[in-house]
Amino acid sequence: MLAGVAALPAGAQDASPILLPEITLESESDTTLAQDGYVPGISRSATKLDTPVGRIPQAVTIITQDQIEDQAPRTLNEALSYSAGANPNNYGFDTRFDAFFLRGFPAYYNGYFRDGLRQYTAPTAWFKTEPYGLEGVAVLKGPNSSLHGVSGPGGIVNLITKRPKSDRFREIDVTTGANDRAQIAADFSGPLSDGSDFSYRLTGLVRQANSDLPGYADDKTYVAPALSWDNGVTRATLLAELSNSMTGGTAAFHNPAYGEVSALYQGDPEYNDFDQDQWRLGYEVEHDLNDSVTLRQSVRAARVDIDLEYSGHYALGAGLARYWGHYKEDIDTLALDNGLRWRVDSGAVSHEILVGIDMTRADYETYSTIGYVSAAETAAAAVPFDGAQEQRQLGAYLHDQMQWGRWEGFVSARWDNVETTTTTADRSSSRQEESGRSGRLALSYGWDNGIMAYGSVSTSFAPNIGFIYDDPGDDSTQRAARPTQSTQREIGLKYAPDGTNLLLSAAIFDIDQRDGTVLDVSTGENRQRQLDLTSRGVELEAQANWDNGWNLIASYAHQRVQIERGAAGTDGNELSGTPNDTLSLWGKYDVGAGWAQGLGLAAGLRYVGDSYGDDANVIANDDRVFVDLGVSYQPSRLQGVRMQLNVKNLFDEQKQTCTAGYCYRDEGRIWTASVSRRF
Repeated sequence: MLAGVAALPAGAQDASPILLPEITLESESDTTLAQDGYVPGISRSATKLDTPVGRIPQAVTIITQDQIEDQAPRTLNEALSYSAGANPNNYGFDTRFDAFFLRGFPAYYNGYFRDGLRQYTAPTAWFKTEPYGLEGVAVLKGPNSSLHGVSGPGGIVNLITKRPKSDRFREIDVTTGANDRAQIAADFSGPLSDGSDFSYRLTGLVRQANSDLPGYADDKTYVAPALSWDNGVTRATLLAELSNSMTGGTAAFHNPAYGEVSALYQGDPEYNDFDQDQWRLGYEVEHDLNDSVTLRQSVRAARVDIDLEYSGHYALGAGLARYWGHYKEDIDTLALDNGLRWRVDSGAVSHEILVGIDMTRADYETYSTIGYVSAAETAAAAVPFDGAQEQRQLGAYLHDQMQWGRWEGFVSARWDNVETTTTTADRSSSRQEESGRSGRLALSYGWDNGIMAYGSVSTSFAPNIGFIYDDPGDDSTQRAARPTQSTQREIGLKYAPDGTNLLLSAAIFDIDQRDGTVLDVSTGENRQRQLDLTSRGVELEAQANWDNGWNLIASYAHQRVQIERGAAGTDGNELSGTPNDTLSLWGKYDVGAGWAQGLGLAAGLRYVGDSYGDDANVIANDDRVFVDLGVSYQPSRLQGVRMQLNVKNLFDEQKQTCTAGYCYRDEGRIWTASVSRRF
């Protein structure tokens, strides 16, 4: 909060000082996502059109800038922890990747989007998300292929990049914490000059930190410049990023027996670097042809390079021996989306139509070696070519948002063509081409009191790479993988009354997935097979801010993910690593008056229910409860200063969790403390 005293005119020096109203400097730009506290307003993340979240006939969770700031997540997985239907807890402590599940389905390969464009991931070269560079995260539940293209049945996560603000904003933040954490971050934005049509933003940070694992670092250098131009008719924004991160190469612990994790860390502290460089550069342009028609184009080029040193143990006689691996990978991607938005009325029905063509391309190469003598011998060895892939996607889509009276209808249709060329280690190659259609049909009815009821049917399409084995032990059953397709039926309610800062939502969903691809290691080889799944459940969510200083986020999800067709003996079982129940609650109280004015007290609870650790349903994962705390203080005598302490997993809950037959360990208690100033 900033408070000031107005300058007094000459001759009025004996008058009482005039107190200016308090000014809150907010970080968010409110361009593609309008937000107020923990509650989202208008967003274009779900439909690519600026639509109030309370009117979108789909389960959507928006993680706002204030939530990110109050909870201080270190990774995207931590930011997702309070979202209904999102499960980032399957692999224990592992900051190398943001591996999250949505509605029971893995979404970390085809569920990453940034600013509406797909963010490709290679097998290991994944983009690493820096939460400080975001002003929001949109979690879109269920199939979203009809507008966003190739993606899975559980949903997608769309990252919303910090964009230039039209008013001056400055922030410097210094953070310390457990494991020798030391970080300094800065965020500067505003018009280039008074009255200029240009605005800029420069966000960056430098961090050095360790972790509870020996030799496992958490270092990062990150810079993200942005530039916008808006003359009232044409709007253009340039978005860029350059970053380097260094984490540990190994996060796992040795499993001495099936369904059991030990305290023996798999990593070698002297050979444990995961070095990653990434950059992205893109732009967004909108031009109003008239009051009804707008042309749009979004383009982004990006690259990730990784150099991974990892290690582990294997059985040798009555004991264990160690191996060391060296893995390199790079991926180049390009994404483009051309669209036309058209507002038109046909009788009593008003339409907002979006038609577009998009394309993506991705090329990656991998290099790998493994050694059994020493870390030095493995590090000195050549790293031979291990495979490559090229993928080209072209899509065309049409979306119509119709409104007549209290009724609204959302209709989307899309066609995709994907060509993939895969090169194996011996340089032989194969080519696959898949085409598919996807769509969405949704109908809603709204009342004046802010309640909206809706029903929808949506489908997804995602081609798969390489070959699968109907029987992994029989080479004659090899065939090209069929594309994964899904159909979802969803009904729901939303409550977003005018004049309040409140959003309540409830959804019941039923998803059928056909030909999902998974790894089968039953033969000792990593061979792919395909299976059919169903996911059925209910989600409840609340986001609220009240004038009395209280802020609330609450979510609950109950679901069952069942294997309809899988490996032998698993039909009818539950999919591993998918808890039936998850619940989260986060509340914050800001003291607005009295001796404690400026103090903020927050607490959160995350419950992850029991689940199975393998598809045979032999391993059982116990339920877990994590408690988080937050304390902040903004002293009135120090304008713009904010001090904050966050503690995650307060009671140091550390249980094992298993997924697909391998078991992991949760991270223990962790804390961060920061001092920032906005001016």
